[in-house]
Amino acid sequence: MRSFQFLAVILALVTVIISGTIFFKFVEGWGWIDSYFFTVVTLSTVGYGELVPATPLGRIGTTVFIFVGLGVFALAIQQFGHIAVKKRERHAEWLMKHLIHAPPPDDTKGDS
Repeated sequence: MRSFQFLAVILALVTVIISGTIFFKFVEGWGWIDSYFFTVVTLSTVGYGELVPATPLGRIGTTVFIFVGLGVFALAIQQFGHIAVKKRERHAEWLMKHLIHAPPPDDTKGDS
């Protein structure tokens, strides 16, 4: 079930990025790279300010894109964080299991 949620979040993030890129390409008339760049910079809240929507539709679309995209982006970041925490928990459990059940060190080998 967890992998389905992860894939759904990734698919939603990719869909938002592709949709934003296409939207800005055709509404603002930017190139594909500029449209993609603006989409990612806006989603990540970096906002370099190099590109600014000039048309009314582009500005309205950007505000909608920010609210929808930022929610999806935040959810994706949360999922990545959750996966990292779970991985560390599993590693810590494995480590504790092996440390507790490890035989004590043999100190008699060095004595001759």
